Amino acid sequence: MSSVCVNEALTDDELRWVLSRLDSDKEKEVFGLVCKRWLTLQSTDRKKLAARAGPHMLRRLASRFTQIVELDLSQSISRSFYPGVTDSDLAVISEGFKCLRVLNLHNCKGITDTGLASIGRCLSLLQFLDVSYCRKLSDKGLSAVAEGCHDLRALHLAGCRFITDESLKSLSERCRDLEALGLQGCSSITDSGLADLVKGCRKIKSLDINKCSNVGDAGVSSVAKACGSSLKTLKLLDCYKVGNESVLSLAQSCKNLETLILGGCRDISDESIMLLADSCKDSLKNLRMDWCLNISDSSLSCILKKCKNLEALDIGCCEEITDTAFRDLGSDDFLGLKVLKVSNCSKITVTGISKLLEKCSFLEYLDVRSLPQVTEIRCSEAGLEFPKCCKVNFSGSLTEPDFLL
Repeated sequence: MSSVCVNEALTDDELRWVLSRLDSDKEKEVFGLVCKRWLTLQSTDRKKLAARAGPHMLRRLASRFTQIVELDLSQSISRSFYPGVTDSDLAVISEGFKCLRVLNLHNCKGITDTGLASIGRCLSLLQFLDVSYCRKLSDKGLSAVAEGCHDLRALHLAGCRFITDESLKSLSERCRDLEALGLQGCSSITDSGLADLVKGCRKIKSLDINKCSNVGDAGVSSVAKACGSSLKTLKLLDCYKVGNESVLSLAQSCKNLETLILGGCRDISDESIMLLADSCKDSLKNLRMDWCLNISDSSLSCILKKCKNLEALDIGCCEEITDTAFRDLGSDDFLGLKVLKVSNCSKITVTGISKLLEKCSFLEYLDVRSLPQVTEIRCSEAGLEFPKCCKVNFSGSLTEPDFLL
C-alpha cells in the first residue's frame, strides 16, 4: 500500500475536530508542534491566553491568536513592584483582540483612565473586567468603559479608591445586565450611589462592598428591594454603619441569598438574624458574623436549627455565645457544616464542642483559637473525635486562609 500523508487526507475542519477532542492544554500545545499547518489551526482555535508582554509582542500574539475571548494579564502581589500592563499596551490589546469577552488586569498599577478609554472605545463585546488594585483609575475611565461595553456582566474594582458614586450612576444607565460588582475598599461609595446603581442594574447576583465605610442601612436596603430575586452574595465586612435595618430588608426581600458577610457590623442583634435565618433557611450556605458583639445563643441556635444547607459559619469574637447554642440542638438536628470558626468565643467549652461534633460529620475546618477552655490537651482528655478530614486550628497563625471572605 502506498503511504498516505495525514495533511493530504484530512481537511482543516477535520483537524479542528481532532484538536477539540484533546482534553488538556498541554496536549493542545503538543498538537501545534507537529507542523506549521497544525500550529496555525491550534493558534486560531485558541480561546484563552495568559501573558506578560510589551506592545510589540502583544501585536504578534494578536495576529497569531485571532479568536481569543479571554485574556489574563493580571499580576500577583509578589510582583507588586512592577507596574504590569500600561496604557500603551491596552491600546494594542483593544485594537488587536476584538473578540475579547474576559479581560483580567488585576494589580496592574500602571493603568490610567486613558487605558480604560481604549477598552471602552474598542471592546464592545466585553463581559468581564477586573481592574482591582489599579489605583490610578477614576470615574472618568470607568464611565468610558460603561459607555462602550453595554454587555458588561462582571466588574471588579477592589482597591480603586478614586471611584465614586458617579461610576455607579454610569453603570446604572448603560450596563443594565450587570450581575457581579466588586467595590471592596472603595471608601467614597455611599448609600446614594448604591441607590442610583440599582435603578438600572436590577440583575445583580453578587455585590462586594467590604470596607466601604460610608455605606449604611439606606444603601443596603435599596439593593435588597431592587435586586431581591437575583441577589445571592452580599459582602459587608467592616461596614460599621450597617445595622439591623439592612438585615431586616434582606430577610424581607432576598429569599435566595446564599452568602452573607456581616463581620464587623457591630450593631446587628439577635432579632434581625433570627428573621434572616427563617427567611433564607433553604438558600443560605455561607454566613460570617465575627465581631457582631450583640449576637447571642438565641440567634445562633436559630441558625443551626433552620439553615440546613449552611456549609460555612464564622462567629469569631461573638463573646456572648456559650455552649447553650449547641446543647439546644435536638436529636433530629444534623448539620452539613464544613467550616466553623469560633475563635475568641471565650464562653465555649469542650462540652459545647463535643455536642457540636455529634451533629457535624462533614466538618473540614474548625477554628478554636483563643478559647481558654478548649485546648488540644483538654479535647484529648475528653476523648473528642474529630472527623478524619477535619483540620482543627488550636493555635495557628492569624493569617490562616479566610474561607468566608
